[in-house]
Amino acid sequence: MLKIAYHPIYKHTLPEGHRFPMLKYDLLPKQLVHEGTCEELNFFEPEIPNDKYIVAVHDPEYFYDLLNIKIPPKEARKIGFPLTEDLVERERIIADGTMKACEFALKYGVAMNIAGGTHHAYTNRGEAFCMLNDQAIGARYLQAKKLAHKILIIDLDVHQGNGTAEIFQNDASVFTFSMHGKANYPFKKEQSDLDIPLEKGTSDAKYLSILKKTLPKLIDQDRPDFIFYLCGVDVIETDKLGTLGLTVEGCKERDRFVLETCHQLQIPVQCSMGGGYSPDIKTIVDAHANTFRMAQHIYF
Repeated sequence: MLKIAYHPIYKHTLPEGHRFPMLKYDLLPKQLVHEGTCEELNFFEPEIPNDKYIVAVHDPEYFYDLLNIKIPPKEARKIGFPLTEDLVERERIIADGTMKACEFALKYGVAMNIAGGTHHAYTNRGEAFCMLNDQAIGARYLQAKKLAHKILIIDLDVHQGNGTAEIFQNDASVFTFSMHGKANYPFKKEQSDLDIPLEKGTSDAKYLSILKKTLPKLIDQDRPDFIFYLCGVDVIETDKLGTLGLTVEGCKERDRFVLETCHQLQIPVQCSMGGGYSPDIKTIVDAHANTFRMAQHIYF
């Protein structure tokens, strides 16, 4: 059964100016149930996790300053919205959703988090609406429980996973792969184990050709026993914060290829949704829903 992390807090705690793109957290599960892709049984509700899994990734001083809303103003501005206890609680619950989804992925082959993909969160600071790096926390959780040893993070959001790259920069047990818009934020990139920066307007054909040549070789070379997939839909041509030229169908084919590759190689995969900022909310929801549709089609 496809298991999906979803909590009502995903949609309720963002400041006024940031609410439009976050409508997807309310609409996406409704759409999946309405169209019959999912049932209520597919969804599970994450909780506040044990802090030990968070401080296995994030500097304890930073984390406890975050908990107590004591981040210095200059650092807080980089996060992008006023910090509140509700927002920090939301971020912790998202991390728990990804950790629990890891367990379901081990059982069923794939599992999803409707939120997550907070790849701009560094060891000791947050950036760009990201405070805690959910997939990095998931990776350390698996390793701490000895459920996985060699991990591959596939980050196909339009923005480079700079926080993820920094967290694992000296760790050979986690391979970070980011394929992103060259001209997109962050304008000062970190160094992932493999970065593929793409030119403005990169088309479906070019994008998919690069991905299909790269990913099988990378998996064969790195031999991961668990994969994290950050499947942001801000790669599509209508995205307000993206620079690439994919169609919704091209993005769907991207998801099909990644999930089918994981399925064929029998490597468990956890998916976090990442970004999506097209002007039409229907486009965002449909593009994200395709990831779930592909997972159901391929695995179940």
